[in-house]
Amino acid sequence: MGKKFILNADDFGMSKEHNKAVLDGYNNGFLTSASLCANGNAFSAAVNDILPECPGLGVGIHLNVIEGKSLTKSRFLTDKNDNFNKGYLFFIINSHKKAFLNEIEQEFRAQIELVNKYAKPDHIDSHVHVHAVPEIFKLTCRLAKEYGIPYIRTQHEQMYFVPSSKKHLRIAYFINIIKIILLNTFTIINKKTLQKHNLKTNDYILGIGYTGMMDSSTVEYGLKNQDGECITEALIHPCCYSQNIKNSHTDEFSLTLDKKLEDKIRRSGFEITNYKNLCS
Repeated sequence: MGKKFILNADDFGMSKEHNKAVLDGYNNGFLTSASLCANGNAFSAAVNDILPECPGLGVGIHLNVIEGKSLTKSRFLTDKNDNFNKGYLFFIINSHKKAFLNEIEQEFRAQIELVNKYAKPDHIDSHVHVHAVPEIFKLTCRLAKEYGIPYIRTQHEQMYFVPSSKKHLRIAYFINIIKIILLNTFTIINKKTLQKHNLKTNDYILGIGYTGMMDSSTVEYGLKNQDGECITEALIHPCCYSQNIKNSHTDEFSLTLDKKLEDKIRRSGFEITNYKNLCS
């Protein structure tokens, strides 16, 4: 198999800025994969305007029960206007309740089936990693098997450090370390579920420890830890704005166009690919 690297844009379909980043990152850079948010405000534009211009793009389903409007009527997940309004801890605490899981399943099905109308998804992930909660992961695996989606993202990230005090002095960095510990624990549990359902996953992830701080250096240093055959996915949330805006989303968009980074990845022995190609 060798070493495989996948650069995936989460939140595809959330906004016109997310869509533009996918289009430009694919056509002018080395973005190979994007995860569609079925309830995103710009979903229609993503599938009708962007996907036809990106024929080799790998397409995932970015299951979302955290933000925006529900596609189904939900009693537990939304407010009176059908907007999702629950946080991650709520999903962990309630993940063993059958009625709660039934509503999540109903929403997940609606989102998967909407994406299926426009694309052949090759993987599943989720907004804020909700699908990683073990009981929700079991549900996700069941649906992946039913709908013929071969890969599900897991979140095993090896601890690594980028030589930048600016990044490490942020409170967000320490919060992200807690996320790594939690999600690495979930991944140990979830890989057993994957084996039971005969589904595939990535070996490593980049983008949790440096959530909100991803740039070319975080990808470069993250890949230095990984030897031997593996699939490494770097998750980013790129945006391309028409105005002169600079934030973490523009940094993540810039890395998709970084030819020096692309060359370093290839010279370190990684093949830049996507789940779509790994399936063929």
